Formats: sequence, C-alpha cells, structure tokens
Amino acid sequence: MGSQYYLTTPIYYVNDEPHLGHAYTTVAADALARYMRLRGEDVFFLTGTDEHGQKVERAARERGERPIELADRMVDRFKALWRRLGISNDDFIRTTEDRHKRATQLFFQKIYERGDIYKGTYEGWYCTPCETFIPETQMEEGNICPDCGRPTERLKEESYFFRMSKYQGALLDHIEKHPDFIQPITRRNEIVSFVERGLKDLSISRTSFSWGIPVPGDPRHVMYVWVDALANYITAAGYGQDPERFARYWPANLHLIGKDILRFHAVYWPTLLMAADLQIPEKVFGHGWWTVEGRKMSKSVRNVVEPNRLMDEFGVDAFRYFLLREVPFGLDGDFSRAALIGRINGDLANDLGNLFSRVLAMVDRYQKGMLAGPKEPSGPLSSGAREMTEEVRRLMMEGMAFHRALGRIWDFIGEMNRFVDEKAPWVLSRDKERKGELEGVLNDLGEGLRVVALHLAAFMPGTAKAMWSQLGLPGTPEEQVGEDLWRWGVQQGVREIRKGEALFPRIEKEVAQVGGGSPAPAAEKSGSAGSVKEGALKISIDEFARLDLRVAKVLSADSITGSKKLIKLEVDLGGERRTLLAGIAQTHKPQDLVGKKVIVVANLQPAKLMGIESQGMVLAAVADEKNIVLVVPEGDIPPGTRVK
Repeated sequence: MGSQYYLTTPIYYVNDEPHLGHAYTTVAADALARYMRLRGEDVFFLTGTDEHGQKVERAARERGERPIELADRMVDRFKALWRRLGISNDDFIRTTEDRHKRATQLFFQKIYERGDIYKGTYEGWYCTPCETFIPETQMEEGNICPDCGRPTERLKEESYFFRMSKYQGALLDHIEKHPDFIQPITRRNEIVSFVERGLKDLSISRTSFSWGIPVPGDPRHVMYVWVDALANYITAAGYGQDPERFARYWPANLHLIGKDILRFHAVYWPTLLMAADLQIPEKVFGHGWWTVEGRKMSKSVRNVVEPNRLMDEFGVDAFRYFLLREVPFGLDGDFSRAALIGRINGDLANDLGNLFSRVLAMVDRYQKGMLAGPKEPSGPLSSGAREMTEEVRRLMMEGMAFHRALGRIWDFIGEMNRFVDEKAPWVLSRDKERKGELEGVLNDLGEGLRVVALHLAAFMPGTAKAMWSQLGLPGTPEEQVGEDLWRWGVQQGVREIRKGEALFPRIEKEVAQVGGGSPAPAAEKSGSAGSVKEGALKISIDEFARLDLRVAKVLSADSITGSKKLIKLEVDLGGERRTLLAGIAQTHKPQDLVGKKVIVVANLQPAKLMGIESQGMVLAAVADEKNIVLVVPEGDIPPGTRVK
C-alpha cells in the first residue's frame, strides 16, 4: 500500500434538499478517492451532514417536529442519494453524534485555555439562512445579506469570541509559503485580499437558541454552527478519542468544497487550528457553481435539477460522466439537457459504446469468443496507452483536472477507433495467411479496452465493472489494486468474453424537461458582419476562461472528397497532434496552409463531419463565404501557447 490520504467533502446542511451542487462535489471526491485506491493509496474519504443551528431549529418548529426528527429524515435522503450515485465514502459523520460533541468541546476548551477565546457582547447583523455574521460595511441596502440576498437580523447578545485577528499574519504567511493551500488560484487571490483587509475577532457562541453543542462549562451558550461544523474533520480523524488514527490521517490532504463556503474553510478553519496547535489541511479546493441553461437554480422558477430524476432518465454513470467531463473543475458550469444528451450520444454511445461492441463482436466472430493478452509489450496501441495512463495520473493527483483526465481517456478511445479503421479486421479475416495479424489486432484492442475500463472505474464504476466482466476478466477493477494493474500486457492467458447489453444506447427522442422550468430563450441569429446586437448575451470572465485557445502549427492540409467547404488539417498543439476540419476551402488552398500558425479552440467537444472526427476548431473572421480570414498570431509564437 501507499501513503495515507484523507479526503473530505463539506458536510451538507440538513435543511437543504440534495441537489445538483451536492452531487457534483461528492461525485468529484468519489472519483478521486476511487482513483487513488486503484493506485494503491490508503484513502479515508469523509462526507456527512451539518445538523445544528438556528435555521434548523426554526424549520423544525414550523413543521411541528423536533430538530432531530427533521435531521434524521434529511440524513436518510442524503444517504440514499450517495448509495445510488455509488459514493465510496469510508465514513458518514453527523454533527449530532456523541463522538462529535466530545471532540468539538475538547477543541473549544483547548483554544479557550490558550487564552484565544473570551466572553463579550455581540451586536450586529446576522444572516440566519447563511449562518453568517455580516459586517455593516458589507451589507446591501435595506440590511440585505450580500451573499444570499435575504434580510438579516439585528442581534445583541452575550457571546464568546475567538481572537481570529491574532492570526492574520500567521495565515498570510502560511498561504505565501504554501501556494497550493487554496486552489484554484482565483480563490487563493480572493482569500488573500480578504485577509489583508484585516481580520476581526469572531463571535463563536449564541444564547438565543439551544439547538447546538453546549459550550463547555457554560451550557447557556451553544457553539456557533461553523465552529461545530468545521470540527467534523478532526472528529472523524479521531481527535481526542483515537490518537493512533488521528496521527495516521491528520492533517487532511484535501477539503473539496463549493466556492460559497471558501471563507469558512480557508480563513476561519486554519486560524482555529492554529489556536488549537493543530496542523492545517494541505489543500482547500473551492469549485464553481452550476447554472441551468444560463439561469441560476431557484425553486421559484422551478429549474432546480434533482439528481434522482436525471439518473432515472439517463442512468447513474452517464450523470457522473457529464458532471466531471462538461466543465473544467474549479470554474462555474451550465447544465442543459442538450449538452447532457450530446455527451451521451457522442462520447458514450458513439465513441466508447460503439468501439466496445464492435471489438467484442469481432472477437466473437473471428476468434470464437476467445481473447488473449497482447503478444508484444510494444504493440501499436501500447505507447498511446502508457502516455494516457501517465498523463491521467498527473491530472488527477496533482491538479484534480477531471475534465482533462476524461478528455485524455477519450483521446485514447479515439486512437483505438482509428486503429480499427486502419487495420480493418474484417479484411484480415478473409486472408488465412494473415490470421496471426488478425489475432494480434484483436488482442491489442482487447488490452486497450481493459486499460480504458480500469481508468473509467474511478469515474463510472458501473460501466467499468460491466466492461471488465464482458472482457472475461476476473473479479472487478477495484479488486485488482496496485501499480502492476496499469502496465500494458499484464493480463495474459486466454479467456472467453461474455457479451452483454450495449453500454450506452443512443437517445433517439426528446424526453421531458428536467426540473419543470422553461427552456432558456433560443439564441438570435447573428446580424450582418461586424454588427453587435444591443443587449447581446454577456459572459463572465470565468465563462470566457473555459475556452482553451491555443496556437497551432499546420503540419498538413488536404481537400476532402465530396466537400466543397471543408479542409482537413493536421496540426501541432505543442507536442500533441490533432485532426481539425475547417470550413475554409472556398477561400484557402490546402498547400498554402502548411506551416502556417493559427488559433484553435482546443477544448471543443469532438464532432464527426464527412466521417472524420474534428478535434477542435480553427478561428476565423467570416464576413461571407467568399471573405474568410484566419486569425493568426503575430511573431514567432511556439505551438501550444495559450491565448488569453
């Protein structure tokens, strides 16, 4: 086994119905946990529920029930959703558990004994929905919370305060010395700016309600819900109760959270840990939010995306794949039915599903259903598999770039599809003298599919298990842990395949609108060349950042038989070779393009045109069909350079 790795999601608030955002964070954490276990790491993956606070107490009272009854009911919903999504958490913590009460009171007492907690009076504004104290300088007009847009309340009550201001310099110093502590870098910059404006002492207890953990020695006070909630991470690691376990897993390697709660995890939590003389987690990663077809999710407009409904319609693994493939992790993303269906029909049904069924059908037909390991360790697909395996490892374990990792897996799937077309096993089967070559081709394809299934076990565990079984491999991918598992050709011996149902049938017809909301307005047709319509759709800087624009050098260019508009380009993207189709044949000759540098959209979803997969898009200014000008960089810019 490898080293210990402690991974957490936030503990989810029981006053909220489980929604797309909850699923996103937890699926991402699960994919990372599964991947690291496959690599032989000792992973401890924690999730759970935050159950205390004034908001829960009020909501329970309005329903005529006790707070714990509301919490029990909502916990069941979260647990049911995690089971359905295949979440592989090692622990599920509830802040109402006795173990958490003991650990949190010990944590509070230790900070108090060091002189960093004192009693005073809090007077100011408080947002109950956000469970946050709001400085008057940050208040919106009308005493509105700047975060959620709802009214705040004026409070004046006795309170214990944490000397957070004392740790301002220490926190800034830690961030400077550990540049990866807060990720992505935009979130790091936000926190640095916030801390540099000056930290105030933090009110950390309340007396106006009782649903919470009592302050040790002063039970009239209950702890501020964020002290209670954040302490769950050390509770689950064994703080004050299991020293051996705590030494093994603390500090946490990663807190994976939504960006809306970044301040609590990147300011309050590390300063509290400093005061308790405990180590700070290695990394806090704040990912973006999801909108729905360009609109913020809201119950009032009936567009809240409910994960169970999506899984009912499209399946668990298709939902998991879409969440992690569609959006660069860390940025905001937009959910749309069209995008989800496009991913299912294009990536899953066409690229992966069709390849898998074709290969198994040929093994069944030409080799009587028998498949063996590759004959040579350096077969035609082996180098592509090795390169993909190493790059996915780097993307997953260093950057949590889930969308890029999946994109790299799909690059290899595309390589396998091209290999099938180039080798044409159906042609080889007609020549008895080439039987050995046919066997080599099919066995290489079988090994390639094994490697793909192994990688997909982190992202789509059900699909990976089905592929593993149909390939005639023993057990499941999760049972074959270790570095050797990732080597090309490790699976030797003859085995019998077990053909099953299609992995991802195509979606041929529209299905009901998810969430019941109205679809976003269709985009207007563009006006005349050079015009910009008043009121045209504006995008944020984060949305623009989702475009991966890069310099590419044209290596070759060819006309396409049967097309008057398209030219096939082979381009260099800085060590990566891609095929692009560009609709510029009426204004450009192929031979004039070779050696030219162009700008391409490198993270565009691949599309097939004239039977050829285009892996990006060339940028051009288009006045009309006879006036198309390519966008080209000035100066000697190397291929692969990012355009910002």
